Amino acid sequence: ETTALGAAYLAGLEVGLYPSLDMLADNWRCERRFVPRMSADQRDSKYRGWKAAVARVLTDG
Repeated sequence: ETTALGAAYLAGLEVGLYPSLDMLADNWRCERRFVPRMSADQRDSKYRGWKAAVARVLTDG
């Protein structure tokens, strides 16, 4: 999981386990790349719907 790994790398940098970012770059490999298949129009429509739902929860809650 990238977030946990990033936190661990930052902690390692802080305590001196990794002397530089270059050393970390040697350890990191991209295993999968995720590419969106949704059109921009569909994405924008869904995002507007999500924002409206959140607004309803915040005002009705």
